[in-house]
Formats: sequence, C-alpha cells, structure tokens
Amino acid sequence: MDFELSEEQVAIRDTIRELVQDRVAPRAAEIDEKAEYPKDIERLFADNGILGIPFPEEYGGISGSSVTICMGIEEIAKACATSSLILAVQALGSYPILVAGSEEQKKRLCPPLASGEKVAAYALSETGSGSDAAAMKTRAKRYGNEYVLNGTKQFITGGSVAGTLVVFAQTDPEANHKGISAFVLERETSAWLAPKLEHKLGIRGSPTAQLVFDDVKVPAANRLGEEGAGFKLALAVLDRSRPGIGAQALGIAEGAFDYALNYARDRKQFGQAISSFQGIQFMFADMATQIEAARHLVYLAATKVDAKGADLTKVAAMAKLFASDMAMKVTTDCVQILGGYGYISDYPVERMMRDAKITQIYEGTNQIQRVVIARSLLK
Repeated sequence: MDFELSEEQVAIRDTIRELVQDRVAPRAAEIDEKAEYPKDIERLFADNGILGIPFPEEYGGISGSSVTICMGIEEIAKACATSSLILAVQALGSYPILVAGSEEQKKRLCPPLASGEKVAAYALSETGSGSDAAAMKTRAKRYGNEYVLNGTKQFITGGSVAGTLVVFAQTDPEANHKGISAFVLERETSAWLAPKLEHKLGIRGSPTAQLVFDDVKVPAANRLGEEGAGFKLALAVLDRSRPGIGAQALGIAEGAFDYALNYARDRKQFGQAISSFQGIQFMFADMATQIEAARHLVYLAATKVDAKGADLTKVAAMAKLFASDMAMKVTTDCVQILGGYGYISDYPVERMMRDAKITQIYEGTNQIQRVVIARSLLK
C-alpha cells in the first residue's frame, strides 16, 4: 500500500492475523462442509474486539475507519470467506445507523454491536427487487408512535442470527423510491421470522435468509432519518460497504494464490517442480499483478470512505468490480495449477473459487457496478 498504517492499525492487523492462523484457518473446511454458522468464530471476534472495528470509540468501538475494516476483512478472507462476512456484515448493518442515526440512536444502538453482544444485518433486497431496489414491496405504516411492517426480504446475509436489523420499507408507495424509509429492528422488541435459509455454492457457513415481517411493530424512535430518506441512505451505505467486498475478494484471491504458489514449488512432474515451467510462471506473474492492482484500488476506495471523497461512488464501484472479477479469475487459475487436486475438497482452492463467485454478485452485481461507474463518468 502507498500509505502507512498507524501503530494501532498494525496492532489490530497482527491480532487478527494471529487469530486467523490459530483459530479460523483450522475451522474453514469444516464450516464449509457442514454449512453451519460458526458461532464460535463470532464469539472469538467479539471477545477480541474485532466486531468493534466498524465503530468509533465514542460509541463503544475501537476504530470506525474503513481502511481498518477492509484490512480486517482481507486478513480473515485469506483463510475463510464465511468468517470474513461476520465482520463485513457487522459493518454493513451498522453503517445506516452511523450515517443517518441521531446522536441518541447511535449511543443507544451501537454499543451492543461494538461489544459483540449483538450482530447486525442489512435487509434491502426482495424477491422482485434485487438490482432494482426501489421496486420493493415491504410496507411500513405508522400508527401513533410506532410503525407496523409487512413484507418479505430475500438473500439477507446473517438475517437469521442478527440481533439488530436495518430494514428498508415503503412508507409512501405512491412516491416510488422517494417513499422508502429505513428502520432499525431490535429482535427482542420487533421480532422477525426467518423461515428459509438458502443452500449455496459458496460462503456456505454464512446464513443467507428469507425474512418475513408479519405485523412487526417498530418504535418510531427507531426510524433512521426522515420518512422518504431511506433509498438515498441505502445507496450511501453501499458506497461505504463495497470496498469491504473488494477486500473480501482480495483476501480470497491472496489465500488461493499463496496456496497454489507453495504447491507449485513442491509438486513435481517430468522430474522437476511445476513452478519451473514457464507456462506456470506466467500464470503466477499475471495473478500477482492483478492482486496488487486490486489491492491499491480497494484501499484507495477505503481511504475515500474515511475522507468522504467526492468521487467515492465511482471509486467504490471500481474497487468492488475489479477486485471481485480478479478473485474469480485468480481462484480459477489456482484450481487449474493444482490440476485434479484443485478440483477436490481435500484442497482449499476449490472452496476459495466457489466463495469468490459471490463477490461478483452481492452488494450490487458487477453489471450494476459498470452502470454506476458509467453514470459517474457521464453525468
């Protein structure tokens, strides 16, 4: 990176790296095989302050810096993409509160998240409104000092395990995207249902839930911002969270690259290590270059989040787009380098290839990222 980490950031990175090597990496294959949410890893992250990274100190956290968040996600994703989502979604689900919450809301809602007492989730997508988020059908109707929510959300990462859930709903259906509002649901007072978990190609230990709201009551005090401000908030949050997906993709690619590089040094064919073959060497040269380019773009975007850069929307979309396309290519090439061994689950690169695919899809497909970038260039 072309900037220096602070002593605090280096300490956080080193702590995460040690925890990942000692506790997360040995669990990664089992988490994938059993497709079970790693509650033990969540607890490990909570106990070591990792879930407090998205929050400034005044709200009980230890950082609040996007650079630090991305650094943490990258380190975890090198070993286990599922586990990296625990931190990534803690940031995603908390950004709406940090961006649009009142001081009272931040002081009330953030400390339980920063301590790891609760994990957060972010409920925007629906069955009929993925890329077209403004077409959502979930409704929130006000009755006195509370709203009543009805509707269904789809593909909500961590929605079944979250204690705090940010939900976007129509408060004025006639106003289209200008009628969308954002609400913070707390499970103990505004319980939602998670009747279905998806069976997925990758990130198999991360619960991807369908959420149902059947006359769920939410205090008006838990609305974020004014009525009708929700869609603008949703877009602002995605600008801030997309560098984290880029960091996840970067970490997955690095993990696969490191494994394949060590394998190529040891694997012998025709009497010599396959790393001595120019065809293999060129693959590694290309992969290393792509990884390095993605790293700079991801952390450029993260610095713009922290600095509130004017071109954040464009650069965040570029980071997510480039890093995730890179991760898919790099992990596929790593499987190829391992040959038949790369295709079996005894070796981690096939899991990393499966995990990489989702980074091209969630938090805005890469086709949507291209639309975002083009609009930024042409406006």
